[in-house]
Amino acid sequence: MNAKSLPPVVKQFGLVSFLNDLASEMVYPLLPALITARLGGGALALGALDGIAEAVAAGTKLAAGRLADSVPLRRPLVIWGYTVAAAARPVMACAGAAWQVIALRAADRTGKGMRNPPRDAV
Repeated sequence: MNAKSLPPVVKQFGLVSFLNDLASEMVYPLLPALITARLGGGALALGALDGIAEAVAAGTKLAAGRLADSVPLRRPLVIWGYTVAAAARPVMACAGAAWQVIALRAADRTGKGMRNPPRDAV
């Protein structure tokens, strides 16, 4: 199958996924420095940053997968997931404490967990 024969929705999801991943890869390398240097967090905060975020993402993926199988329209779930992730990332720069960055990263991973199973099913 060549690129011209792909449905428009597949091309749109591909572009949005690329831009979302690009934004994600630009933000996440900076989070350890933000937590340790600016917010005074330590090793526990850094461990919680990834541990909590990935645990939330795994649980959300399970729930979103079950939901995507039970609803006829999956596209709103995908859009909602991208919206949650896109809204959480810029707010991280305004965080005043390490726990706020951790909560926002968990929200971002919730968005990822919400969008991936239905997007893969589309």
